[in-house]
Amino acid sequence: MQYEETLSYLYNKLPLFSRIGDAAIKKDLSNTRKLCEALDNPQRNFHSIHIAGTNGKGSTSNMLAAILQQAGYKTGLYTSPHLLDFRERIRINGTMISQQEVSSFVEEQKDFIETLHPSFFEVTVAMAFHHFSEHKVDIAIIETGLGGRLDSTNVIDPILSIITNISLDHTHMLGNTLSLIASEKAGIIKPDVPVIIGEKEPDTMEVFLHTAAKTGSKIVFAQDEWRVKILEKGEEYLSLLAQYISPENQPDPAISSTRTLRSEMIIDLDLPGTYQEKNLIPVLSAVEQLNNQNYQITEAHLMYALAHVKELTGLMGRWQTLRREPRVVCDTGHNEAGWKEVLSNLQEAKFKRLHMVIGIMKDKDAAALLSILPKNADYYFCCAGFERALPAQELSRLGTKANLQGRAYDSVVQAVESALENADKEDLIFIGGSTFIVAEALTLFV
Repeated sequence: MQYEETLSYLYNKLPLFSRIGDAAIKKDLSNTRKLCEALDNPQRNFHSIHIAGTNGKGSTSNMLAAILQQAGYKTGLYTSPHLLDFRERIRINGTMISQQEVSSFVEEQKDFIETLHPSFFEVTVAMAFHHFSEHKVDIAIIETGLGGRLDSTNVIDPILSIITNISLDHTHMLGNTLSLIASEKAGIIKPDVPVIIGEKEPDTMEVFLHTAAKTGSKIVFAQDEWRVKILEKGEEYLSLLAQYISPENQPDPAISSTRTLRSEMIIDLDLPGTYQEKNLIPVLSAVEQLNNQNYQITEAHLMYALAHVKELTGLMGRWQTLRREPRVVCDTGHNEAGWKEVLSNLQEAKFKRLHMVIGIMKDKDAAALLSILPKNADYYFCCAGFERALPAQELSRLGTKANLQGRAYDSVVQAVESALENADKEDLIFIGGSTFIVAEALTLFV
């Protein structure tokens, strides 16, 4: 198979969540296990770190991958979804899997795939594990897709688990309370494997403590170890002060018994979204835990990697400036918690007039999301090019109800082009609402 044929097969023959939504989700791990067994269980051939959470897991995954890579470890990174190229999902030391390797994998496994009928995500997970095994990575960072307990990635036996945070998203599948969603995310906690929780919240803390006690896993709430605050925010960076806190309030102080980082550090991060202040906290705790497991990550490794995350891993779409005069910024935040973080960044930005290019998926509470957006902006309502996207006309109608002034566009590209035509040099154009809106907009800039 040629590469384009392979992509067509993956996208059109296999159930794809981004295209059809819930129908693509297999609510058990049997297909992934069968795929891995057919490949001689490649996931057992390398160490891994498993990362779940409602928001921030992509940034956290990329930061950790950059740090391990800079420390000299051959590092795999599996994330989803991609923005411009399917191969973004599977990287080793920042380099994407080759087109030939994608095609060869699908061609070799095609008969089994057609017998098993797995989803797109199940196949890509197996492909990633196979790739990491074939290239003998030292360690791989594995980001969950949706949830945790029944996520296809949850067939690994990691050396460390991380849960970034919990907020309401995909409630029709994961549960409509924070504790129910936390229970699903807690499904990645494995027996005797340390787990780091990024945000300590009353509604979810007991869920994590209970699960960790049941599995005999050491648990650390990263906010009890580190305090991080922003010293300076630039268009392309954050300067942050990270301070170590005494672990006396930890449920299990032994996890932090050997500290390898200084108690106070000034860190420059090339991801300028202010929400990275929260994402950095579990990363710091993870570095300490890895060093306690005999990894050799120095402060110099950490400092350089965090200043060069985008260069080292290829991360895109996190409060990313795409153009100046007018300034164009995109962000993949796609639920209420994510949008609130975006709004915080918009409030700090300087501009004469704000232009908002927005699209939402059908399975989101569009009315609730639109209700929190700024009224004093020009809106360009659009939709991604597949059936799960909320039609632009419907989004525009809901926007009018929320007192947002704008019009609907037939495509993301048309919406962005119209915003560029209407904006003055001192204006700001924001593109977001969905990862898939950002993905289609990026084609105009990258």
